[in-house]
Amino acid sequence: MTTYDPANDGAQMSFDGRMSYGDYLQIDRILSAQAPQSTAHDEMLFIIQHQTSELWMKLALHELDAARRMIAADRTQEAFKMLARVARIFEQLNAAWDVLRTMTPSDYTTFRESLGQSSGFQSWQYRLVEYAVGNRNLAMLRPHAHRPDLTAKLEAELARPSLYDEALRHLSRMGLPVPENVINRDLRQPWEWNQSVQDIWERVYRDPAGHWQAYELAEKLVDFEDYFRRWRFNHVTTVERVIGVKRGTGGTSGVSYLRRMLEVELFPELWRLRTAL
Repeated sequence: MTTYDPANDGAQMSFDGRMSYGDYLQIDRILSAQAPQSTAHDEMLFIIQHQTSELWMKLALHELDAARRMIAADRTQEAFKMLARVARIFEQLNAAWDVLRTMTPSDYTTFRESLGQSSGFQSWQYRLVEYAVGNRNLAMLRPHAHRPDLTAKLEAELARPSLYDEALRHLSRMGLPVPENVINRDLRQPWEWNQSVQDIWERVYRDPAGHWQAYELAEKLVDFEDYFRRWRFNHVTTVERVIGVKRGTGGTSGVSYLRRMLEVELFPELWRLRTAL
Protein backbone atom coordinates (compact mmCIF):
# COMPACT_ATOMS: atom_id res chain seq x y z
CA MET A 1 0.00 0.00 0.00
CA THR A 2 1.41 3.38 -1.06
CA THR A 3 1.21 6.18 1.52
CA TYR A 4 -0.08 9.44 0.09
CA ASP A 5 2.15 12.48 0.56
CA PRO A 6 0.23 15.78 0.08
CA ALA A 7 3.52 17.54 -0.63
CA ASN A 8 3.62 15.81 -4.00
CA ASP A 9 0.53 17.79 -4.98
CA GLY A 10 1.99 21.07 -3.80
CA ALA A 11 0.71 21.14 -0.20
CA GLN A 12 2.82 23.33 2.08
CA MET A 13 4.39 21.13 4.76
CA SER A 14 7.00 23.38 6.37
CA PHE A 15 5.95 26.35 8.51
CA ASP A 16 9.17 27.42 10.17
CA GLY A 17 8.90 31.21 10.19
CA ARG A 18 5.63 31.13 8.24
CA MET A 19 2.02 31.55 9.34
CA SER A 20 0.18 28.27 9.81
CA TYR A 21 -3.49 27.46 10.37
CA GLY A 22 -2.94 27.36 14.13
CA ASP A 23 -1.09 30.68 14.07
CA TYR A 24 -3.80 32.44 12.07
CA LEU A 25 -6.63 31.20 14.31
CA GLN A 26 -4.61 31.44 17.54
CA ILE A 27 -5.60 27.88 18.33
CA ASP A 28 -3.20 27.59 21.26
CA ARG A 29 -4.91 30.51 23.01
CA ILE A 30 -8.37 29.13 22.33
CA LEU A 31 -7.57 25.61 23.49
CA SER A 32 -5.87 26.83 26.66
CA ALA A 33 -8.86 28.96 27.68
CA GLN A 34 -10.67 26.12 29.48
CA ALA A 35 -9.99 26.13 33.21
CA PRO A 36 -12.30 23.69 35.02
CA GLN A 37 -12.75 24.47 38.71
CA SER A 38 -13.42 20.83 39.65
CA THR A 39 -12.43 17.32 38.61
CA ALA A 40 -15.93 16.58 37.26
CA HIS A 41 -15.91 15.10 33.75
CA ASP A 42 -18.86 17.18 32.48
CA GLU A 43 -17.47 20.56 33.48
CA MET A 44 -15.44 20.63 30.25
CA LEU A 45 -18.66 20.24 28.24
CA PHE A 46 -20.28 23.05 30.23
CA ILE A 47 -17.34 25.42 29.67
CA ILE A 48 -16.88 24.74 25.96
CA GLN A 49 -20.60 24.99 25.22
CA HIS A 50 -20.74 28.45 26.78
CA GLN A 51 -17.45 29.61 25.26
CA THR A 52 -18.52 28.62 21.75
CA SER A 53 -21.87 30.33 22.33
CA GLU A 54 -20.03 33.53 23.19
CA LEU A 55 -18.03 33.25 19.96
CA TRP A 56 -21.22 32.86 17.94
CA MET A 57 -22.68 35.88 19.74
CA LYS A 58 -19.58 37.88 18.87
CA LEU A 59 -20.25 37.11 15.21
CA ALA A 60 -23.96 37.91 15.61
CA LEU A 61 -23.05 41.33 17.01
CA HIS A 62 -20.63 41.88 14.12
CA GLU A 63 -23.43 41.15 11.64
CA LEU A 64 -26.09 43.15 13.49
CA ASP A 65 -23.78 46.15 13.63
CA ALA A 66 -23.20 46.00 9.88
CA ALA A 67 -26.87 45.30 9.09
CA ARG A 68 -27.97 48.41 10.94
CA ARG A 69 -25.42 50.52 9.11
CA MET A 70 -26.64 49.16 5.78
CA ILE A 71 -30.30 49.82 6.63
CA ALA A 72 -29.43 53.35 7.79
CA ALA A 73 -27.83 53.89 4.38
CA ASP A 74 -30.87 52.35 2.61
CA ARG A 75 -28.67 49.50 1.33
CA THR A 76 -31.18 46.89 2.41
CA GLN A 77 -30.12 44.13 0.00
CA GLU A 78 -26.77 43.96 1.75
CA ALA A 79 -28.49 44.05 5.14
CA PHE A 80 -30.73 41.13 4.14
CA LYS A 81 -27.73 38.84 3.74
CA MET A 82 -26.39 39.87 7.14
CA LEU A 83 -29.75 39.35 8.85
CA ALA A 84 -30.10 35.94 7.22
CA ARG A 85 -26.68 35.07 8.62
CA VAL A 86 -27.69 36.18 12.12
CA ALA A 87 -30.72 33.90 11.96
CA ARG A 88 -28.46 30.98 11.01
CA ILE A 89 -26.09 31.86 13.84
CA PHE A 90 -28.99 31.42 16.24
CA GLU A 91 -29.73 28.12 14.55
CA GLN A 92 -26.21 27.07 15.56
CA LEU A 93 -26.80 28.37 19.09
CA ASN A 94 -29.98 26.32 19.22
CA ALA A 95 -28.09 23.19 18.23
CA ALA A 96 -25.66 23.76 21.11
CA TRP A 97 -28.47 23.12 23.61
CA ASP A 98 -28.81 19.61 22.17
CA VAL A 99 -25.23 18.88 23.19
CA LEU A 100 -25.63 20.39 26.65
CA ARG A 101 -28.78 18.34 27.23
CA THR A 102 -26.66 15.19 27.23
CA MET A 103 -25.60 16.32 30.71
CA THR A 104 -27.89 14.86 33.37
CA PRO A 105 -28.88 16.49 36.68
CA SER A 106 -26.52 14.08 38.44
CA ASP A 107 -23.66 15.16 36.16
CA TYR A 108 -24.30 18.85 36.81
CA THR A 109 -24.38 18.50 40.59
CA THR A 110 -20.79 17.21 40.53
CA PHE A 111 -19.48 20.69 39.65
CA ARG A 112 -22.32 23.20 40.10
CA GLU A 113 -20.89 24.59 43.34
CA SER A 114 -17.66 25.37 41.49
CA LEU A 115 -19.50 27.99 39.41
CA GLY A 116 -19.95 30.29 42.40
CA GLN A 117 -22.29 33.12 41.40
CA SER A 118 -21.38 32.98 37.70
CA SER A 119 -24.33 32.59 35.34
CA GLY A 120 -25.19 33.05 31.67
CA PHE A 121 -27.55 35.74 32.98
CA GLN A 122 -24.39 37.89 33.29
CA SER A 123 -23.27 37.56 29.64
CA TRP A 124 -22.55 41.10 28.46
CA GLN A 125 -22.52 40.00 24.81
CA TYR A 126 -26.00 38.54 25.16
CA ARG A 127 -27.07 41.82 26.76
CA LEU A 128 -25.62 43.68 23.76
CA VAL A 129 -27.57 41.42 21.39
CA GLU A 130 -30.79 42.17 23.26
CA TYR A 131 -30.09 45.90 23.27
CA ALA A 132 -29.13 45.83 19.58
CA VAL A 133 -32.43 44.26 18.54
CA GLY A 134 -34.57 46.42 20.83
CA ASN A 135 -35.10 44.72 24.20
CA ARG A 136 -33.66 47.65 26.14
CA ASN A 137 -34.24 46.77 29.77
CA LEU A 138 -32.20 49.33 31.73
CA ALA A 139 -32.32 47.17 34.87
CA MET A 140 -30.00 44.75 33.10
CA LEU A 141 -27.15 47.26 33.22
CA ARG A 142 -26.63 46.49 36.91
CA PRO A 143 -24.93 43.07 36.60
CA HIS A 144 -22.16 44.83 34.64
CA ALA A 145 -21.70 47.87 36.88
CA HIS A 146 -18.45 46.46 38.32
CA ARG A 147 -16.86 46.79 34.86
CA PRO A 148 -16.78 50.41 33.60
CA ASP A 149 -15.56 49.21 30.21
CA LEU A 150 -18.59 46.95 29.77
CA THR A 151 -20.97 49.61 31.07
CA ALA A 152 -19.55 51.98 28.44
CA LYS A 153 -20.20 49.43 25.67
CA LEU A 154 -23.78 48.91 26.83
CA GLU A 155 -24.46 52.63 27.22
CA ALA A 156 -23.11 53.25 23.72
CA GLU A 157 -25.53 50.66 22.40
CA LEU A 158 -28.44 52.27 24.24
CA ALA A 159 -27.60 55.59 22.59
CA ARG A 160 -27.83 54.03 19.13
CA PRO A 161 -31.00 53.15 17.18
CA SER A 162 -31.88 49.48 17.54
CA LEU A 163 -32.34 47.20 14.55
CA TYR A 164 -36.10 47.83 14.65
CA ASP A 165 -35.62 51.59 15.00
CA GLU A 166 -33.44 51.57 11.89
CA ALA A 167 -36.04 49.51 10.02
CA LEU A 168 -38.80 51.98 10.88
CA ARG A 169 -36.62 54.96 9.91
CA HIS A 170 -35.99 53.24 6.59
CA LEU A 171 -39.75 52.86 6.04
CA SER A 172 -40.14 56.57 6.70
CA ARG A 173 -37.48 57.45 4.12
CA MET A 174 -39.29 55.17 1.66
CA GLY A 175 -42.38 57.36 2.01
CA LEU A 176 -44.42 55.33 4.47
CA PRO A 177 -46.15 57.44 7.19
CA VAL A 178 -44.16 56.44 10.27
CA PRO A 179 -45.24 58.82 13.09
CA GLU A 180 -42.75 61.49 14.14
CA ASN A 181 -42.93 60.40 17.78
CA VAL A 182 -41.73 56.94 16.69
CA ILE A 183 -38.80 58.31 14.71
CA ASN A 184 -37.75 60.61 17.56
CA ARG A 185 -38.52 58.30 20.48
CA ASP A 186 -36.25 57.83 23.51
CA LEU A 187 -33.86 55.18 22.22
CA ARG A 188 -32.97 53.98 25.73
CA GLN A 189 -36.46 52.69 26.30
CA PRO A 190 -37.70 49.26 25.17
CA TRP A 191 -40.00 49.23 22.18
CA GLU A 192 -43.74 49.08 22.92
CA TRP A 193 -46.43 47.95 20.52
CA ASN A 194 -47.75 50.80 18.36
CA GLN A 195 -51.01 50.62 16.37
CA SER A 196 -49.84 53.15 13.78
CA VAL A 197 -46.72 51.10 13.11
CA GLN A 198 -48.78 47.93 12.81
CA ASP A 199 -51.05 49.69 10.30
CA ILE A 200 -47.98 50.55 8.20
CA TRP A 201 -46.71 46.99 8.22
CA GLU A 202 -50.23 45.78 7.34
CA ARG A 203 -50.18 48.07 4.31
CA VAL A 204 -46.91 46.46 3.26
CA TYR A 205 -48.24 42.93 3.69
CA ARG A 206 -51.47 43.65 1.85
CA ASP A 207 -49.48 44.84 -1.17
CA PRO A 208 -46.13 43.00 -1.21
CA ALA A 209 -45.49 43.79 -4.87
CA GLY A 210 -45.87 47.51 -4.21
CA HIS A 211 -43.61 47.45 -1.15
CA TRP A 212 -41.32 44.53 -1.91
CA GLN A 213 -38.23 45.93 -0.19
CA ALA A 214 -40.13 46.67 3.04
CA TYR A 215 -41.89 43.30 2.78
CA GLU A 216 -38.59 41.43 2.50
CA LEU A 217 -37.13 43.44 5.40
CA ALA A 218 -40.13 42.51 7.56
CA GLU A 219 -39.70 38.82 6.80
CA LYS A 220 -35.98 38.96 7.60
CA LEU A 221 -36.85 40.49 10.99
CA VAL A 222 -39.47 37.82 11.66
CA ASP A 223 -37.04 35.11 10.60
CA PHE A 224 -34.48 36.36 13.11
CA GLU A 225 -36.99 36.63 15.95
CA ASP A 226 -38.28 33.15 15.15
CA TYR A 227 -34.83 31.65 15.71
CA PHE A 228 -34.24 33.91 18.73
CA ARG A 229 -37.48 32.71 20.35
CA ARG A 230 -36.49 29.10 19.73
CA TRP A 231 -33.15 29.76 21.40
CA ARG A 232 -34.92 31.15 24.46
CA PHE A 233 -37.34 28.23 24.54
CA ASN A 234 -34.52 25.70 24.27
CA HIS A 235 -32.75 27.53 27.07
CA VAL A 236 -35.78 27.12 29.32
CA THR A 237 -36.26 23.43 28.57
CA THR A 238 -32.55 22.67 28.97
CA VAL A 239 -32.38 24.40 32.35
CA GLU A 240 -35.55 22.67 33.55
CA ARG A 241 -34.22 19.31 32.38
CA VAL A 242 -30.93 19.80 34.26
CA ILE A 243 -31.87 21.67 37.47
CA GLY A 244 -35.66 21.55 37.62
CA VAL A 245 -37.07 24.70 39.23
CA LYS A 246 -34.14 25.45 41.54
CA ARG A 247 -32.74 28.99 41.62
CA GLY A 248 -29.99 29.80 39.14
CA THR A 249 -26.36 30.14 40.24
CA GLY A 250 -26.59 33.88 39.55
CA GLY A 251 -29.53 34.24 41.95
CA THR A 252 -32.37 34.39 39.41
CA SER A 253 -35.49 32.29 39.87
CA GLY A 254 -34.15 29.97 37.18
CA VAL A 255 -36.85 28.46 34.97
CA SER A 256 -39.44 30.97 36.21
CA TYR A 257 -37.22 33.89 35.12
CA LEU A 258 -36.50 32.31 31.75
CA ARG A 259 -40.19 31.69 31.10
CA ARG A 260 -40.88 35.38 31.64
CA MET A 261 -38.30 36.13 28.96
CA LEU A 262 -40.34 34.06 26.51
CA GLU A 263 -43.08 36.69 26.73
CA VAL A 264 -40.82 39.46 25.37
CA GLU A 265 -41.71 40.46 21.80
CA LEU A 266 -38.99 42.20 19.80
CA PHE A 267 -41.13 43.19 16.80
CA PRO A 268 -44.71 42.87 18.09
CA GLU A 269 -46.41 44.57 15.15
CA LEU A 270 -44.93 42.05 12.70
CA TRP A 271 -46.41 39.16 14.65
CA ARG A 272 -49.78 40.66 15.51
CA LEU A 273 -50.56 41.83 11.97
CA ARG A 274 -50.85 38.20 10.95
CA THR A 275 -54.10 37.97 12.88
CA ALA A 276 -55.38 41.14 11.21
CA LEU A 277 -54.68 40.07 7.64
